[in-house]
Amino acid sequence: MRQILQNLGSGETLLAEVPAPALRPGGLLIQTAASLVSTGTEKMLIDFGKAGWIEKARKQPDKVRQVLDKVKTDGLLPTMRAVQSKLDQPIPLGYCNVGRIQEVGSGITESEFRAGDRVVSNGPHAEVVWVPKNLCAKVPEPVSDEEAAFTVVGAIGLQGIRLLGPTLGESFVVTGLGLIGLLSVQILRAHGCRVLGIDLDPAKCALARQFGAETVDLSKGADPLLGAAAFTRERGVDGVLITASARSNELVHQAALMCRKRGRIVLVGVVGLDLSRADFYEKELSFQVSCSYGPGRYDENYEQQGQDYPLGFVRWTEQRNFGAILELMADRRLDVRPLITHRCPFVDSLSAYETVGSGKALGIVLQYAGSEPSRSPGRTVELPKTAPVSTGKVVVGVIGAGGFTGQVLLPALKKTGARLKAIASAAGVTSTHLGKRFGFELSTTDTSRIFADPEINTVVITTRHNSHARYVLEGLRAGKRVYVEKPLCLTRKELDEIRSAYEQAAAGAASGGGPFLMVGFNRRFAPQVVRMKSLMAALNEPKTLIYTVNAGMIPANHWSQDPSVGGGRILGEGCHFVDVLRFLVGRPIVRSYAARIGGNGVVTEDKMTFTVTFEDGSVGTVHYFANGHKSFPKERLEVFCAGRILQLDNFRKLRGYGWPGFSKLNLWSQDKGHTAEMAALVDGAQEGVSPIGFGELVEVTRECFAIAEQRWPQPAVG
Repeated sequence: MRQILQNLGSGETLLAEVPAPALRPGGLLIQTAASLVSTGTEKMLIDFGKAGWIEKARKQPDKVRQVLDKVKTDGLLPTMRAVQSKLDQPIPLGYCNVGRIQEVGSGITESEFRAGDRVVSNGPHAEVVWVPKNLCAKVPEPVSDEEAAFTVVGAIGLQGIRLLGPTLGESFVVTGLGLIGLLSVQILRAHGCRVLGIDLDPAKCALARQFGAETVDLSKGADPLLGAAAFTRERGVDGVLITASARSNELVHQAALMCRKRGRIVLVGVVGLDLSRADFYEKELSFQVSCSYGPGRYDENYEQQGQDYPLGFVRWTEQRNFGAILELMADRRLDVRPLITHRCPFVDSLSAYETVGSGKALGIVLQYAGSEPSRSPGRTVELPKTAPVSTGKVVVGVIGAGGFTGQVLLPALKKTGARLKAIASAAGVTSTHLGKRFGFELSTTDTSRIFADPEINTVVITTRHNSHARYVLEGLRAGKRVYVEKPLCLTRKELDEIRSAYEQAAAGAASGGGPFLMVGFNRRFAPQVVRMKSLMAALNEPKTLIYTVNAGMIPANHWSQDPSVGGGRILGEGCHFVDVLRFLVGRPIVRSYAARIGGNGVVTEDKMTFTVTFEDGSVGTVHYFANGHKSFPKERLEVFCAGRILQLDNFRKLRGYGWPGFSKLNLWSQDKGHTAEMAALVDGAQEGVSPIGFGELVEVTRECFAIAEQRWPQPAVG
């Protein structure tokens, strides 16, 4: 199928061939009939992509500070590679989609949605989209496809108006008469309010008057403050909705001057926010920034997991706002037909973006129906051959195409000379992009194809943590050599299932052809860690190891903190450090002790100290802290043994104290072992022997479960 993508690095807008998305639980697979180009948001993204590096930096000063912090801790070259990789990722354009449901994911009842229903969603410009159910709404019969395509932008305006809290007879200013502004004018009029629209474009002002507003046409030199004063007979407006985009603070200052005492200002657009205290103090004005479509936006549980808010407590969610806009259209209290300035077949959509850049368009509707009726979107696409196909014995299929995969693993895997045959992702966009970049032959959203392909003998799994066990089991049962990013799994039950599948594969294997499983414990392959291991090999007495991890704060609602999705930070990341201790000591773990810091319902697992004891009497302690400062290096490992010390700082500087013939091993840039790890994977896959023993993988995983399950005793109350 085809989809419109934007490259933020080059500024190029593409109509790309990508696999159709996979059907996932809790969502709908939708055949698109029409979509609306957001001439505000999408133009902003296109302009950002076309800007030079300096202009990009000026537009995102917060990102620049993050880059500088990363340079201090990780070095210049790794930071530049990460920035370039991030900007090189294509992003889907569009968020106003209407079409018919092809398939309904599990967990959705027939009373909610059925195949054949016509729905709107915030899906992108693509022939087929997958969208979670809470971001979809059924389209009433009187509303046409091209009208329904305005639903999402209408909901953005509606949410801003809900924050304004209009009542019958009040007066409001709408500053900026683009799509959202003109829709907002009509919605405010439907509330029984008087509206004054302000814009530089005479045509937009004329449309606002057509919808019942009075206007101030700035192109004619009209003064907006005088216009607002005349509009309210010097009393001041009850509120101002800012739907314009500007860098200066003038629009907020102007809004404050227009308002009556205790008036309301809501920002929907993007403007400067250097607010004047005097503006708000003297009139006791309220100011609020509206968040997109409404309550639920950016809430993972609502949007992705389908957990709705109870109607009695949250009357208007983003989905209910979609429904309200559609009802206004069905009742003809909201008329979007005059807003359509261009209609364009989807196959010619790039020409529509030339119109966006000109600034002359308002509502651009992309029409999908009938463009190629015989075309059946497939879930696998062949990628252009940019180089001769490798003839290596190791043939790789990759499942997962996230940022870490593209920035770190695939560059290392490419160096090995393995044949990269297929790469899969749920939506198909990132897998296609990375597939082209690294020379894969196929991009797919059908993971079963990778396991069924007889040529693919090695499967690399880099998906979210809750899918690891499922893919590992599928790979082992298919007789593949399996590499999975950490963690191996999230529950003891999954670990038992993996052990059983591994043992069954071992029992049924021919001589020399046993099962192969490797977990992405890259740090044990880092050159400085390997050197530490070799130095310690001659010392037979117990060792003391201290691993300090400045983990950095991750919000409690992030997927990695969700026990059912990410497993929490000890299972999800702490397993790395347990593995390094196990590797350096080289003896089995006996048991562990853990203490958490804090309590009172906040996340405590990411502020933990745990100690691991080993069979030879060695002791390793990990201080895993998320309450440090991000400018401090992330990792420090110290080893004390036989009157000697090794100190590794952030995989850049290794110093030895008291070691005959060794004092330091420093690197120009950070090396956490990923390149050596991928080389070991391919070498091991070719020989059929994993670089990490299965027993060690089980041992480390089991001990991480024990650490994560321990709780610091709560003080007695009373």
